[in-house]
Amino acid sequence: MNKIVIENHQNKRIFGLDLMRTIAITMVVAGHCLWIYPQDDSLFHQLLQLFGFFGVEIFFVLSGFLIGKILYQLYLKADFSLATVFYFLKRRWFRTLPNYYFVLLINILIAGIIGYETPQLWRYFFFLQNFKITMLPFFTESWSLSVEEFAYVVMPFFMLVLGLLIKPRSKSRFFLFTVLLLIAIFIGNKLYYQNTTYNTTLDQWNVSLKAVVLYRLDSIFIGVLFSWIYLNCTSFWGKTKYLFFLLGTLMLLFLFFSLGHFGLLIAIQPLFWNVLYLPLLSIAVACFLPFLSDWRESPSFIGKPITYISIISYSIYLLHYSVVLQLMKYSFPMDVQNRLGLYFFTMVYLLITLVLSAILYRFYEKPMMDLRDK
Repeated sequence: MNKIVIENHQNKRIFGLDLMRTIAITMVVAGHCLWIYPQDDSLFHQLLQLFGFFGVEIFFVLSGFLIGKILYQLYLKADFSLATVFYFLKRRWFRTLPNYYFVLLINILIAGIIGYETPQLWRYFFFLQNFKITMLPFFTESWSLSVEEFAYVVMPFFMLVLGLLIKPRSKSRFFLFTVLLLIAIFIGNKLYYQNTTYNTTLDQWNVSLKAVVLYRLDSIFIGVLFSWIYLNCTSFWGKTKYLFFLLGTLMLLFLFFSLGHFGLLIAIQPLFWNVLYLPLLSIAVACFLPFLSDWRESPSFIGKPITYISIISYSIYLLHYSVVLQLMKYSFPMDVQNRLGLYFFTMVYLLITLVLSAILYRFYEKPMMDLRDK
């Protein structure tokens, strides 16, 4: 295969997308701060729960949008073959796997120190910890990484096989058809879940559907769908960015705050929750992409810290919870009645997370990514 040149997104950063990623990782970290404080029914507690959930959903759609642009470019410019697929996967794996396996080994070491069980540990090395079963109780934030890794593999191989069965007349339309078909398949998996699983609680929904690979890949592919629109409908994308922003806002308000008013609770309408809720949420998030992808630059005093948090966000995601917070809670147990002490603990936790993530990125993650082109 001839050497393929891909647009270097690292050197052409878009502030709006960096902002999106920074918001996502901030929400995830804020959501996991709940582990520090005693559980209650306050509005603040409920918002933090919402942040943790919503932050991961933003990551899914944004990841799909970014890899969709890369895969589409590869598909159009090259003879799409098995070599092309492995070229794409090599670049993705150099970006994601070194950090993942390094932090996985750290988590295994921590488990040995603290003394808790690591059931079916082998599954974590193949991203099978939540492939079709409830997430295992170890390195729990890794569930979203399994979803992303399988999306990276499923889509190019599905395109390759489908292209052998159906000779495409238009590569662009075939790419769109493939994405839509994949979205339909994984929404169909949710329909299968609805018809085979009795689920009327959000707790069960959270672990047996929301965090299971077989039911979640459509979230990534919805981001890919919007990347196709971005690349093929440039005028429409730019002219409708404010309309989409408004639509996304209204959808989020409905999905997060209006379901009770309309009687769409999971105990009453499990079909809505099991089949429709997550795809609608992904579409709502994607509606912000036209506006944010057009926000190219910002003042440096705002842009630099946001861009830097975006750059190290993967290291933050891997380290913040099972490594930093767990070790701090184990080493420095806190009096939950001492609010001032809990606030200080939280500030130290956030500072340590940022410092360690910056070190991991600078001395391990980035050098590993730099190997992709060698």
